[in-house]
Amino acid sequence: MNGYMQEAVKEAFKGVLKNHGGPFGAAIVKDGKIIAKSHNKVLKSNDPTSHAEMNAIRKASKKLGTFDLEGCEIYTTCMPCPMCVGAIRWANIRTVYFGATSQDADDIGFRDKEFYDKEFLNIKNIDRDACLEPFKAWQAKEDKIIY
Repeated sequence: MNGYMQEAVKEAFKGVLKNHGGPFGAAIVKDGKIIAKSHNKVLKSNDPTSHAEMNAIRKASKKLGTFDLEGCEIYTTCMPCPMCVGAIRWANIRTVYFGATSQDADDIGFRDKEFYDKEFLNIKNIDRDACLEPFKAWQAKEDKIIY
């Protein structure tokens, strides 16, 4: 077994045994060293965004003092959900290694697969002009940092 994935699996077991959340663990690696690892803490924190990947990204960003995790890789026990894929992309992580599939998660009662198979959200565009005002203010800022 890959050593980094082994650490992600250990994290997943830690979360399961402590009833923190589902069987999900993640480890972020940079230059051959584990920078951060975590597990799902949705139940512990009552936070639906407290997935293993999200928690590991937060830890790695804090440890490295940057929002830009380019050069890092993430090892995760399950195919990342769309929220986690978005966070991975925003963090500039380019390589994801995963073990279980969204079907595996679906098979034990998680809803991961529905995000890929169904239309589940009503998205409606309203008040665009008002919402563009802060965009204009951002665009005009001379001291902005693009991320």
